[in-house]
Amino acid sequence: MCDSTAYLVIEGQESLLLEHIDFFESTGEEIRLVNIFGEEKTVKAKIKRLSLLDHKIIFEPSSD
Repeated sequence: MCDSTAYLVIEGQESLLLEHIDFFESTGEEIRLVNIFGEEKTVKAKIKRLSLLDHKIIFEPSSD
């Protein structure tokens, strides 16, 4: 499978947000994540790093 795992950086550490991400979208100030099972999470964050090879999406909290 080519799905990704999302993490949120908290105090310098990567904390798991959601596995098996099918897609994510920006809804303005927030990011909406949806996995292959239909599970959804919304976080107030911005993309810090995206690694397609490692299937990782790293977010950091928005400063807004």
